[in-house]
Amino acid sequence: MTSRVQANALENEAIYILREVAAQFERPVLLFSGGKDSITLVRLAQKAFYPARIPFPLLHIDTGHNFPETIAFRDELVNELGVELIVRNVQDSIDQGKVVEETGKYASRNTLQTTTLLDAIEEFKFDACIGGARRDEEKARAKERIFSVRDDFGQWDEKNQRPELFDMLNGNIEIGQNVRVFPISNWTELDVWSYIQKEGIDIPSIYFAHERETFLRDGLIWSAQDDIVFRAEDEEVESRWVRFRTVGDMSCTAAVESHADTIDKVVAEIRDSKISERGARIDDKRSEAAMEKRKQQGYF
Repeated sequence: MTSRVQANALENEAIYILREVAAQFERPVLLFSGGKDSITLVRLAQKAFYPARIPFPLLHIDTGHNFPETIAFRDELVNELGVELIVRNVQDSIDQGKVVEETGKYASRNTLQTTTLLDAIEEFKFDACIGGARRDEEKARAKERIFSVRDDFGQWDEKNQRPELFDMLNGNIEIGQNVRVFPISNWTELDVWSYIQKEGIDIPSIYFAHERETFLRDGLIWSAQDDIVFRAEDEEVESRWVRFRTVGDMSCTAAVESHADTIDKVVAEIRDSKISERGARIDDKRSEAAMEKRKQQGYF
């Protein structure tokens, strides 16, 4: 009973936050990656504004290196819901000379998303960007407010954040500022999966165990089914049963060995896991302060 009450409280809090966004901001947008957290946000937004449609568009910053299953799921979902989808591509930022593509063994486009995102915010004059970040994911995210103020350069300053006492959310911003909003900030990974289970929410197939051509590097399992992920000649390909706990850029997102091919099995596996889901994200391992630096630069 306690867990059910807690789950209802988390859902109610998220719905309250989404309604506050619609009430306080003129041009909100939901940042959508096709991952489980942003999919959960879409379901919460449906509930928050039912029977009306979701009153803001979805924005996907496409690295061009996303898992194909995720892109296919994204397109099916927006068609089903009839919501507006805005896509901006990191490749365009590269072609325009705004960012330089990384090369080498650990090259990734994940950090390049920041420039493309900030350009999209400026293009559409978005004043609130709703994201699926959670405080349990990473220590830099644990510092976030629900309404996280960013300056006119998109940068995050921990000293310029507001107290959020008694669930009071202050959306007043200066010209040029915008706010990142995190409705599921207080959720855990298990909370998200339990909600997906309870609601019967569809998610991309790569979240479930499947047989995949893979190779090992630095103790992590990488997909070998594409030409995106760098693979050295001595890194042998082997078929393994794996699934992905997070679905970022293919070049920085590793898989985990698993036979959890149903939602019930995934929830049970997460319940017993002692490793963070971001333990399979190589972009977080570049330095101790990797996420902190990206946030300060304008990352999601």
